[in-house]
Amino acid sequence: MLNRRWRLALPLLACLATAAAVAQTVAQETKPLVVPLWPQGAPGALGEASPADQPRITAFPAPKAAGHETHTAVLILPGGAYAHLATDHEGLQVAKWLNNLGVSAFMLEYRLGPKYHHPIELNDAKRGLRWVRSHAAEYGYAPDRIGVWGFSAGGHLASTLGTHFDAGDATASDPIDRLSSRPDFMVLTYPVIGPLGPASVFSFENLIGKNAPSALTEELTNDHHVTAETPTTFLVAADDDAAVFPENSVNFYLALRKAGVPAELHIYKRGGHGFGLAPLDPVLSSWTARLADWLRLNGYLATN
Repeated sequence: MLNRRWRLALPLLACLATAAAVAQTVAQETKPLVVPLWPQGAPGALGEASPADQPRITAFPAPKAAGHETHTAVLILPGGAYAHLATDHEGLQVAKWLNNLGVSAFMLEYRLGPKYHHPIELNDAKRGLRWVRSHAAEYGYAPDRIGVWGFSAGGHLASTLGTHFDAGDATASDPIDRLSSRPDFMVLTYPVIGPLGPASVFSFENLIGKNAPSALTEELTNDHHVTAETPTTFLVAADDDAAVFPENSVNFYLALRKAGVPAELHIYKRGGHGFGLAPLDPVLSSWTARLADWLRLNGYLATN
């Protein structure tokens, strides 16, 4: 009887073993590439081994089966009040969403306060954008179709990048540092722009310290530094966000409009703070469709 049971079970066990092997192979094949932002060590690092001291990029190249040639890439900056990084719903899920549109995604884990203060975070973001630009030929997107997408404090860092970028250093020994750090477009999701709202104030304290001079706060209140060179921007926030007030997004939108920079702003009645892609909310989740429309209208997605 025992032998008979084993004979009946063997095909099932074989199937399970095959399925496990296939799953392991797929996992290995789809495991994203994680690379240090500075292979020789990050400038100003206060440690050598910890990821908290050595910023890194996780690469999610668009799949070849996306249905059209990939032309666009996005640098993702998760939020977390400059104290931690929400790498799941403001990072990995975002990369998957972009990949489904045929867009290559690169998530940056930048250094955080209060251990690191400005300009370390901005330097990490600049290097991240340059790194993505330097790999355009390798991954198959255009070097002038590279956006930045930031959430909450990551939205502040993204908007800082969009208002404080530089052309690169033509004399740098590292070829990456010779490239521009200007993003071609920005997506800002419930972003911190200035110290408006308790989480915004906390983010600023982590970024520049609790007793930072007012001039530094002004320098990093990014709606005050929008120019005609600031990249075109898509913004979304919720009216009931009690952590990062929606005025952050409104002020940045108005500054863009005043400077003649094309922009689009969506304020949802409900959503609070930190909703990410809001996949479980039938109303709020529609914001990603509006973003896809905006990307398509601006030529960053295929029209078919």
